[in-house]
Amino acid sequence: MSIQKSNEFFESIYKQSQGDVKQIPWAELKTNSFLEEYLSMHIGEGKAIVIGCGLGEDAFALGEAGFEVTAIDISQTAIAWCQDTYDYTDIDFKVQDIFELPESMLEQYDFIFECRTIQSLPLMYRDKIIRAISSLLKPKGKILAIANGKNEGEKFDGPPWPLARNELRLFENYNCKELEFSIFAEDKGPSKMKFRALYEKE
Repeated sequence: MSIQKSNEFFESIYKQSQGDVKQIPWAELKTNSFLEEYLSMHIGEGKAIVIGCGLGEDAFALGEAGFEVTAIDISQTAIAWCQDTYDYTDIDFKVQDIFELPESMLEQYDFIFECRTIQSLPLMYRDKIIRAISSLLKPKGKILAIANGKNEGEKFDGPPWPLARNELRLFENYNCKELEFSIFAEDKGPSKMKFRALYEKE
């Protein structure tokens, strides 16, 4: 699957839903529990960005925590949905291709939330998207990444394509030091194994 076809796939899901949240398979209509846990223990200050923001719940939570928030998604329909839902906030929802980041966005963010976006792209783009995400972070900024996990050599017919442990650690190739890593189990999604990792830009 090419990047273009992948982008078209996600846009088609949002469009065909015609505003019915139940038709969006990944929509949870609540803050991600691991982001919620992180925000309960850290002060929200500076700039934050959500990668693949979907319907915007996590972006809203970051704004409520005190961050100045940007939220990006490749789907025009998803972003329009967010802008309508959260029109009373200052969150900057925008359509943005992660592989075509403008210079003005690079090294601008103190916190990045990445939840299951890396795995939505074909395997050949894994290093490229991790490099792109890392490029957004300021020195000493942090990335909280959540992903479906898999064992080395395990294969899945995606999308999505769960990550092996070493694939998630590609962040370390881009000056991001791993601060925390945990494995947990969850019955939903393509794999029961889930990863949670926190990185800091050096």
